[in-house]
Amino acid sequence: MSAKVRRPVLRRCVACRSLQDRQLLWRLIRQADGSIVLDLGMGRSAYLCRDRACLEEAKRRKRLQRSLRAQIADSIIATLDARLEGSDAATAKAR
Repeated sequence: MSAKVRRPVLRRCVACRSLQDRQLLWRLIRQADGSIVLDLGMGRSAYLCRDRACLEEAKRRKRLQRSLRAQIADSIIATLDARLEGSDAATAKAR
């Protein structure tokens, strides 16, 4: 018997509209109470590439607000921006 090969679960970035494996994207969730959380939870979801250009595009065109049908707090955007800074520092350190 051969082992089953799992296909990756693909999701679309709200900014650049590219299809990627969902593990490579950030997930923003609007919960039932209207709050927005990152990564874990149940509710309406939007996915965003881990890229500065996609974050800027999503902010500029309000793609996250439209996808989640809710206002996005500045603290959420700041958290995503901090994650980018952390990944940029880790990339620079690896070089």
